[in-house]
Amino acid sequence: MKIIFDRKKHQACALEEDRVIGICEFTIEKDTWNIIHTEVNESFQGQGIAKELVLEVIKNAKKEEKKVIADCSYAKKILEQKSIE
Repeated sequence: MKIIFDRKKHQACALEEDRVIGICEFTIEKDTWNIIHTEVNESFQGQGIAKELVLEVIKNAKKEEKKVIADCSYAKKILEQKSIE
């Protein structure tokens, strides 16, 4: 599995043999990236892929010195954990 970040499409994708198995989508609002949706194919759930996707978006936002928020409930949990660490 590999994770691909695509800023132009506002998403991070998880690929398994060139098949999309997960996606994390975000919007850009001035200096803030808002994660709006995270989804993993049912047969790949429970492997931590969603978390990897969210962390990939966060990592790229930090590179661009952007703030990250989340309307996506799953991503919101990850952000809360990251603020504790």
